[in-house]
Amino acid sequence: MESRPSPRPACKSLMGVQIVGTGSYVPDAVLSNDHLHQRLGFDSDWIVKRTGILERRHALPHQATSDLAVESANRAFQSSNIDPKDIDLLVLGTFTPDMSFPSTACLIQDRLGLVAPAIEIEAACAGFMYSLITAAAYVKAGVSDTALVIGADCNSRILNPDDIKTYPLFGDGAGAVILKKGRPDQGILAYSMGSDGNGGNLLCRPSGGSRTPPMAEHIDQGLHFMYMDGRAVFRWAVDILCDTIQDVLKHAGLTPDQVDLYIPHQANIRIINAAIDVLKIPRTKVFNNLEKYGNTSAASIPLALDEALAENRLERGQLSVMSGFGAGLTWGTAVIRW
Repeated sequence: MESRPSPRPACKSLMGVQIVGTGSYVPDAVLSNDHLHQRLGFDSDWIVKRTGILERRHALPHQATSDLAVESANRAFQSSNIDPKDIDLLVLGTFTPDMSFPSTACLIQDRLGLVAPAIEIEAACAGFMYSLITAAAYVKAGVSDTALVIGADCNSRILNPDDIKTYPLFGDGAGAVILKKGRPDQGILAYSMGSDGNGGNLLCRPSGGSRTPPMAEHIDQGLHFMYMDGRAVFRWAVDILCDTIQDVLKHAGLTPDQVDLYIPHQANIRIINAAIDVLKIPRTKVFNNLEKYGNTSAASIPLALDEALAENRLERGQLSVMSGFGAGLTWGTAVIRW
């Protein structure tokens, strides 16, 4: 990747929408750093110092991305008292679908009994933000009355267990939110959503698509596993997190201290801390659950949001900033009034 700043489209806003329910789910299987040390010889102290992660969840053998997504959606229905029959749009963010096709979104639609179109968006760790903004646009336009947005990933299925630099970073999980129309002052005051395919080779899964179909020799070479240039992605992630938070706050006419809670993608505690320190954001205003789950990709933000709401960290009328960033390269950052 050439050394150049990520091109960022102009910020936009989507007001008059609100999140009325949230839900999340993580598998029962807990993989601690000690477990990785005993089973694979990984240095558990190194993992904590480099990432801030203490443990992560892995899907059980019978579970796939759709299973995690369905559980999170059902919990969102319970928290909002909304009947699945009222959902008229499903948007799923994932980059670990159950299979190439049909879409995992369609599988989820069937299992939930929804009478709705099912859209699947692949934007890796920015997948939930892409999905949230897309669904908000449908609701804003009056095309959807009640939208279900899910971020879900089974990262454990695409990781190389011998790769010390990536295997300890990721976990599996799912999170869901339900969107409806809201007051004129509610919604997305500003969002920055963009991509920079120039960095696509920094974080990828080389084999399995039409460019390099899955073959025995590719599996022997490990090309079916995730590849990540950790240092380059780290530098880009810190920059894009800083820059896009500044962009959306400027567009909304806000200063960092006016935001009540920041919910960044839970990729690495060093990325989060580096960015918020540059922006002079108090760490008490930043929600983290990274130590429990690791990087759950598209599930990261809705999982954190669900837990933040359960802890009463956000109330109606307050402001939050959510930011996802990942392979593509892709990002989505938004400032939202609850």
